[in-house]
Amino acid sequence: QLQLVESGGGLVQPGGSLRLSCVGSGRTLSSYAIGWFRQAPGKEREGVSGIDMVDGSTYYEDSVKGRFTISGDNAKNTVYLQMNNLKPEDTAIYYCAVDYSIPPRPLSAGLREDDFGSWGQGTQVTVSS
Repeated sequence: QLQLVESGGGLVQPGGSLRLSCVGSGRTLSSYAIGWFRQAPGKEREGVSGIDMVDGSTYYEDSVKGRFTISGDNAKNTVYLQMNNLKPEDTAIYYCAVDYSIPPRPLSAGLREDDFGSWGQGTQVTVSS
């Protein structure tokens, strides 16, 4: 079973940047798809971005396209989410999780929360002036 730990959140002004990290232990990430989700206060958790660590394909939710970039480093067993031009509506707790399907499910249809497991504890991102 994979254990995932997120880090890199913080307080940033609108237009600023943050890079989130999701570090895996207990098993390699290289066979799976990894997703980043977020949950804002009073809202449901939503899928933001995902990466298939096997073929490198990626997914972005419409509101983050062109601003967020997901990448993976198999040597470090880590997935990153580079977030640029942050907006107040990006404020949320960000979680990473793994889709244990082999091979990974296609990301083109988006991220279904029920398809993912081994959720990390989350990292808070606050965008405010």
